[in-house]
Parts: sequence; C-alpha cells; structure tokens
Amino acid sequence: MNLKISKPICFFDLETTGINISVDRIVEISILKLYPNGNKESKTWLVNPEIPIPIEVSKIHGITDDMIKDKPNFKTIATDVKSMINNCDLAGFNSNKFDIPLLAEELLRSEIDFSLENILTIDVQNIFHKMEQRTLGAAYQFYCGKSLENAHSSKTDTLATFEVLESQIEKYSGLENNVKFLSDFSKRGKNVDLAGFIKYNDDNIPCFDFGKHKGKTVEYVLENEAGYFGWLLNADFPMYTKRVLTQLRLNKLNNKL
Repeated sequence: MNLKISKPICFFDLETTGINISVDRIVEISILKLYPNGNKESKTWLVNPEIPIPIEVSKIHGITDDMIKDKPNFKTIATDVKSMINNCDLAGFNSNKFDIPLLAEELLRSEIDFSLENILTIDVQNIFHKMEQRTLGAAYQFYCGKSLENAHSSKTDTLATFEVLESQIEKYSGLENNVKFLSDFSKRGKNVDLAGFIKYNDDNIPCFDFGKHKGKTVEYVLENEAGYFGWLLNADFPMYTKRVLTQLRLNKLNNKL
C-alpha cells in the first residue's frame, strides 16, 4: 500500500522537555518527507532546549542534559526545519494536539512564521483511536505485526507512524487513500488555533473552549469584557493562540470601519 499524495507530506515526531506547549522545548525532532514521485528523505536533529530536561522525562525518551549540551538550540536549526516542511502537508501521532502546536511555538519563538493555511494535517493517533483505541506501540503491533523497538526515539516513532498509516488505509475499506479525507477523518473538533483553546461552533463561529467563557463566541466576550483580551495576551497561553485571537480581534475592528 502506497499513500496517495499530490504534494509532499512530512511525517514528524518530537521528543521534548515535557507536555506544556507554552513552556516546554524540543530536544529531538525527526522528519520523514515523502514526495508524490515516491522519493523519501529524512532528517533527525538533537536540540539543546536551553532548559533542564526533568529526570522523569529523560527516563521516557532517553535523552539527557549531557547528550544535548553541545547541540544547537532550536533557533539555530529553525530555518532548516521550516525549509523541510514548507508547503508540505503534515502527519504524526498525536500531532494535532501536541507536536504541531509545540513546533509552531518553537518556530514563532525563533521569529519564523508558521501557518496551516493550505496545509492538511493527518493525526494517525486519532484514526487509531476511532478504530481501535490503543497506543503507538500497540498500533504498530496490531497493524504492522511488529514490535516497536526503541520507542520514544523521534526517528523510530516517525517511521512507525508512517507505516501504521499505510497499514490503516489497507485494513479499513472506509478509509480513502487521499490526504484530504484522512486529514478530515483524523480531526477531533474544529480548532481555530492549534491547541484547541478556540474552536468553531456548529455555526462555524469562533468560540472559547475553556474557562469561564467556554462555549461563548469570541466576538461576544471581547465586546462585553474589555479586559479579557489583554489578560489572554499576558497569560501563559501558546503564542499561536494569541496570534489567532489577535487576528480575530483585528478582523472584527476592520469590519466596523
């Protein structure tokens, strides 16, 4: 089974200092790039996060402070990473909820623009959960008949994710072998931002999906609680979420002109 693509797609995986999108950093990133003609290229970087890696996290992915102390920080490799994924669709395992939002934060922090405009995303974990309810290791065994050795290495996880997706397409007749269908199928909800703090409601209107204003439209909240916008910009939210919120506010102001 070969994944049918009409433009390049990058499967990728991150190993990080933790799971907080706003504050944690990448310590390893692996990208597998597929081209429509069948060619592939891959690249893996170890990254100095410039903050300590908690011991409990190192026990999971095996990357320690000593291993990355002489490696480049993310800003040093950011241009190369962006060049590799530029104008490509994106795929990963739990990528819509974690890897893509955290990568966006690192790129924006490095003063490199990031947008999902005209980009499709496939979250292989969401397909798996909708079909079987398991983990990546179990998915690899279930779909590919293999044990996942060296799990939590970004390169191993990236390659396994790609193989799992191809096996999913082959196994389930209801899965169409095209990126647009797989992107739509693997979404959970309609996020406006990457982290899911702002989502579209049934009327396709942006609404907050957290806190005291959960379910209320962004327009209503910003019009009726003047200080909320400033609080969000100064609070510990992802940079991409703040960027989306600012754009929504600007759009509203421009519509009033």
